[in-house]
Amino acid sequence: IGLSVVFVAGYWNVLLRNESTRPDHLLNVRQPILAYQVNLITSPEEKEKSWKRVASILSIKTSLGWKPASGKINLYWPKSEAVSSLDFGDVLLITGAPRVVDGPFNPHEFDFKRFLAFRNIWHQQFVKKDEWMRIQESTDRGFLFYAQRARNWSVNTIKKFIASPREQGIVIALVLGVTDGLDNELLTAYATSGTMHVLAVSGLHVSILYGILLLLFKPFGKSVTALWVSALVSLLLLWGYAFITGLSASVLRAVAMFTFVVISKPIGRNTNIYNTLAASAFCLLLYDPFLIMSVGFQLSYLAVLGIVYLQRPIYNLWEVKSWLGDWAWQLCCVSIAAQISTLAISLLYFHQFPVYFLLANLFVIPASFVVLIGGIVLLIIPMLPTIAGWLGIFLEWFVKVMNAGIFLIEKFPLSLIDGLYITPFQAWLMAIFTLAVIILVQFRKFSALLVMTICTCLFSFASWRHLLNEVQKPNFYVYKVSGKSVFEWTSNSTAFIFADTAIVHDPKTFKFHIAPNHLSLGIRNTVLLSPVQVGGISLSRVKGRTFVWITRRDFRMPEKLTCDYLVIGGDAVPSLKAI
Repeated sequence: IGLSVVFVAGYWNVLLRNESTRPDHLLNVRQPILAYQVNLITSPEEKEKSWKRVASILSIKTSLGWKPASGKINLYWPKSEAVSSLDFGDVLLITGAPRVVDGPFNPHEFDFKRFLAFRNIWHQQFVKKDEWMRIQESTDRGFLFYAQRARNWSVNTIKKFIASPREQGIVIALVLGVTDGLDNELLTAYATSGTMHVLAVSGLHVSILYGILLLLFKPFGKSVTALWVSALVSLLLLWGYAFITGLSASVLRAVAMFTFVVISKPIGRNTNIYNTLAASAFCLLLYDPFLIMSVGFQLSYLAVLGIVYLQRPIYNLWEVKSWLGDWAWQLCCVSIAAQISTLAISLLYFHQFPVYFLLANLFVIPASFVVLIGGIVLLIIPMLPTIAGWLGIFLEWFVKVMNAGIFLIEKFPLSLIDGLYITPFQAWLMAIFTLAVIILVQFRKFSALLVMTICTCLFSFASWRHLLNEVQKPNFYVYKVSGKSVFEWTSNSTAFIFADTAIVHDPKTFKFHIAPNHLSLGIRNTVLLSPVQVGGISLSRVKGRTFVWITRRDFRMPEKLTCDYLVIGGDAVPSLKAI
């Protein structure tokens, strides 16, 4: 009965947290919106060509006048607009109507609409100049307001003492979890080496801080008073660190987890780490049940579970005599355990495997420890400009060396195995297979062999079916890419692409709109075709098939032309009678 009540309460909590069901939500407004008022609820996020802020709708204006409304919206401004100076909590008046976020238009494209829906964001608007104004400065200066202020101050302090933009971005990411300043080349290098996790402030960073606190309080003994003082100071400092990171979700997960560990010690209870993980997850999901759909949430808890359960058995496989070798082996065991527990979900989301992750983590984790502590000290001593300046120079040099090591590993042969496409069903099979292997090794349950065999057969069948139905089968695709024309013929891992030349020089657009479908089709070779121009039409022949692409109104169809595929671009054909 108790568990049934918990289940019903949890389900009810999910319904309550789904803001789109409210009668006054923007999705349920039927009249055209002329203007609306919003409250800014995030700090500015710098994009390649714009500033982004998330806002909460306060009221809307329709033909019937102003009325209260609810909902969250993504707002984008051009880089020229001075929106970075706007405070958390400021009220803005914006003209125009918010647009519902579009779903994916192309096969296997990232579903941005679903991604935002789990954050209760359903609308967006690209705000032009003269379409907005601040009508009220922030008055609700609560906890989140000052947390955002603290994070902005911390970012500016680090920028003040570290000059190089690339190293500056790494320190800010490692200490505060803000990744706006990282360029694509650097992000690719960290992803290739399997060390991307150090750039997202999470359990690793919080565990380093907690370990240092335990070391500092060790001389005070284990009396009840000492334990309580240690616990209270630790909680204050850990939550203080979460505060200066702007109370980001990844830090809240880690601090919530360690809070249970910290409190258990002075009350004389030994914590079961699995109960601690479950309790922290329960509290976070009680606050926001949609967190369970977050990739960061899933990876974080799976990695910790893997480390807790697998690290010690793996470590016991090899006894290293020297202290340095033993320390290195412990780090390797942590990386191996985390990699095993997150392999299935990593392949599902990222479709790649970093081959040299052990080598990279062997020096990146200790290096990130130095950068994290140095960055926190830098935030503590800005009033001592001479010392802070020297510390900034040291951190800049140190991060340069760390980045050089990452770029070196990226250049190793076969440093990254990419293009690994699996379906959600196959990811579940991989997870069950991994669990069966663990049960077989630890408990000698040979029934696990049957489970492993079934998983292997189903996985192979799913791959074979995908190969026959999608990879080897010839297909013709017309993609929706804003401002560009792209269509292609795919056959046996080769894609013959008909596209504007602009798409070739825009890898970001290609990666977002077209590459996901190529990944699912196992495309290894791409051939960019140069069609023959005849009488206002483009003509190509591939694998015995003729493709005709009409792009101009003054086109003239050649006589006796037979084509297999006819593509009409824009308004090139005013009437079908013309063809």
